[in-house]
Amino acid sequence: MTDDTDRPMVSVVVPAYNCGANLDPLVASLPKQGLPPGSYEVIFADDGSTDGTPQRLDELAAADPHVRVLHLEHSGWPSHPRNRGLEEARGEYVFFADDDDWFGDDALARLHACARDHDADIVIGRMVGHRRGVPRELFRENRFGVTLADAPLADSMTCHALFRRSFLDRHGLRFPEGHPRRLEDHRLMAAAYLLAGRVCVLADHPCYHHVRRADAGNVTATRMDPAEYYAALREALDIVDANRSPAATRLRLQRRWLRKEMLSRLRGQTLLSAPEQWADQVAGEVGRLVEERFPPEAVAGLPPMFQVIAHLAAQGRVADLRRLAEWEVSVRPHAAVDSWRIDGRTLTVAVSAGLRAGDEPLRFDDQGLPVLPVADAVPAGVVMRAGGARTDVVVRRRETREEFFLPVAATTERAEAGEVRHRSTATVDFATLNGGRTRGTWEVRARVIQAGWALDARLPIVVRCPADGGVPRVEDPRRLRSRLRRAVRRIRDRALGRSARAGSRSHDRPAAARR
Repeated sequence: MTDDTDRPMVSVVVPAYNCGANLDPLVASLPKQGLPPGSYEVIFADDGSTDGTPQRLDELAAADPHVRVLHLEHSGWPSHPRNRGLEEARGEYVFFADDDDWFGDDALARLHACARDHDADIVIGRMVGHRRGVPRELFRENRFGVTLADAPLADSMTCHALFRRSFLDRHGLRFPEGHPRRLEDHRLMAAAYLLAGRVCVLADHPCYHHVRRADAGNVTATRMDPAEYYAALREALDIVDANRSPAATRLRLQRRWLRKEMLSRLRGQTLLSAPEQWADQVAGEVGRLVEERFPPEAVAGLPPMFQVIAHLAAQGRVADLRRLAEWEVSVRPHAAVDSWRIDGRTLTVAVSAGLRAGDEPLRFDDQGLPVLPVADAVPAGVVMRAGGARTDVVVRRRETREEFFLPVAATTERAEAGEVRHRSTATVDFATLNGGRTRGTWEVRARVIQAGWALDARLPIVVRCPADGGVPRVEDPRRLRSRLRRAVRRIRDRALGRSARAGSRSHDRPAAARR
C-alpha cells in the first residue's frame, strides 16, 4: 500500500501485554466488522510480553494479511505501544483498542461511515461495560457535530474512538510517555476535543465492549499513587488552560474531573474500602487541587453531594468525609412498577421511585437538598441548587449488557416528612429498539437521579423476545407468584376436600368394619 488509493480505511492499534486468552474475544470480533478485505489493518504493539503472547500474535499475523505485529521493549504502560502503533498505521482513520476488549459486529464499518458522512475528526461509538462503567448519558442518542459545551463528551475520556489520522498528525496529538503515566488518555482526549473540527457520537449500535478483567489483570488496574495521579491531572488541566476555549467548554472538563477523578473517590463505599493511609493521601491531594486549580463556578455547578464533599476535602475534614461515607452506603434506590401493558410490540410501563437511607425515605429540605448527618457540611453563604431530579427507565439485554434509555413522561412530587417521589411513564417499541435487534431477555431498570446520586434499581418485570423484531412477552414475577399461590390453594383445597370426604366415609362405616 504505497499511495492514498491503496491505504486502508481503518487501522486498529492494539497495545498488548501478557494478555493470554483475554485476547480471544477481540480476535474473534475482527472479521465481523463489515469492512471489505484489504480495507483495514490491525497493528498489535506488544509491550515486551513475557508469556506466550508474542508467539500468538506472530501466528495471527502469519494467518491473516490484515494483521501486523510490533515487538517492543517493555515500557510498562500503553502510551508507548500506542504511539509506535500509530507511527506504523497506514489507515485514513485510526481506532485505539485494548487487548482485553472487543468490537460489536459491524462496528468499524458503521464508525467509518459516520466519520465519512459527517466529515468528523472523532467518532465515539456506543460502549458496553463489563464489570466497569461506561458513559451512559453520552449514549442516549446519536449526536452529529457536537462539542464539549453542548454534549457530555467529557464523560468519555478514554481513547477508544475512531480518529482521523490526518487530524492527529496535524496537531501532533500523541500519548504522553514517561512519568507521570496515569491519565495518558485523558491528556490526549482533552486536547483532541478542544481541537477537533467535528465530533460525532454513534449511539444506536453497540460498537465497543469495555472490560474490567475478573482477575484485575488490566495493565491500568493497579492502585494509583495519589501524588503521581494528581500530578498527571494537573497536566491535563494545563492543556485546558493553554487552550483559549470558551468558558463553558473549560467548565465541562473541569467538572468532569472533579466528579470522576477526585470527589467520587471520597464518598461511600469507595472511600470506606480504601486503605486508610491511602484515602488520607487522596483527600489531601484533592483538597489542595480544588483550592489551587478549580474556580468557584466549577464547584458551584456540581450536584449538591459533590459540592459538600469538595467543601469537606478543601477544609481537610477527613473524619467528616468518613462519617458522611458511612451514612451514604445506606442510601439505596427504591422503585416499583405501578402498571404495565403491552400492545403488539409496544411496552408501556409506569414507575414510581425514590431514594432511601436505610429503612427510611431519604429526607430533603425545602430547597430539595438532602438532610445530611454532618454539621456545617454546606459552605457558608453558598446556595446549592438540586435541579435535575428524575427517574429514567432503562432496558438492558441480559445476554450482552447492551442498554438503552427509554423516552419518559416524568413528574416529581414532595411527600410528607421531606420524602421526594418520582413518577415516570416510559414507552418502547420492540420493533425499532436497537434497530430491531431485540432477540433475548431484557431487564427493565429505574435509574434514580437526585442531588448527586445516580442509582439503579431493577424492576420486577422481564421482557423476552424470541426473535429480532418479534413480539415481546412480559414476565411479571408478581403475577407468577400470584398464580402459584392460587395453584397451591387449589391443590391444598382439593387435598383437604378428599381428606374430608374420606373421613366422612370412614365415620359412616360400622365400627366392626372400621376395625
